[in-house]
Amino acid sequence: MTFMEWSVDISVIIIGLSILVIFLRLVIGPSIEDRIVSLDLLSANAIAFIAVYSIQKKTTTFLDVGIIVALLAFLGTVAFAYYLGRRGRE
Repeated sequence: MTFMEWSVDISVIIIGLSILVIFLRLVIGPSIEDRIVSLDLLSANAIAFIAVYSIQKKTTTFLDVGIIVALLAFLGTVAFAYYLGRRGRE
């Protein structure tokens, strides 16, 4: 087992654990702002997981999925920010 294979396996485990912790914050977040930030962080970790998984399987097919997830996460964050801005004005 090479260093690259070993480090990719460790990265998958660490990113998976961080996704669980972020999901916990999403569930018990005291405010809507905390939940929005945790959703954004969850999508960033999902992109990282997709990238590491792509390295592990030695294919670039999954990177397209990562780009789509990044675009959807950006649009979702903008929509939530717009919602919070409108909620504050009314």
